[in-house]
Amino acid sequence: GTGTPELCAAVSDAGGLGTFAAHNAGSPEECRQWIRRVRELTDKPFGVNLTILPHMGDAPPYEEYARAIIESGVKVVETAGSNPKQWIAMFKEAGIITIHKCVAIRHALSAQRLGVDVVSLDGFECAGHPGEDDIGNLVLQARGAQELTVPFVCSGGIGDGKQLAAALALGAD
Repeated sequence: GTGTPELCAAVSDAGGLGTFAAHNAGSPEECRQWIRRVRELTDKPFGVNLTILPHMGDAPPYEEYARAIIESGVKVVETAGSNPKQWIAMFKEAGIITIHKCVAIRHALSAQRLGVDVVSLDGFECAGHPGEDDIGNLVLQARGAQELTVPFVCSGGIGDGKQLAAALALGAD
């Protein structure tokens, strides 16, 4: 993946919420090292993504990644991929702000019921996510504003200020 500690820190330094995917580090211990590296590079907030994907054979050590995130004192976690129930509960118990990435309103409503703090709505422009319903951001963000009671962000498919303004006008936080 393209997410690295350096890119994560640069995004945070520029005013965004830099994140990297825990599994991109290679192992739970290397994830801890990446978290330490981000902290060496920036004093700004950042997050770690835990993507739970279907798998054949042995599952990646998701529980160990989650413990590495919690024990390292990360303040924001984004989950993605599959049902986040187990992970949201674990992160919320640790006092971590939780975001769940969703490609459909039905997934966002489920995440909201599970207690996430923020939903990340990925329109079709973001591409490549499980459960993709091929719904573009213009429709997805407007439906998010109608259906969700938690804050949501528009993720993916934003390339310039006009598109950012459109996402905000549609209700994204």
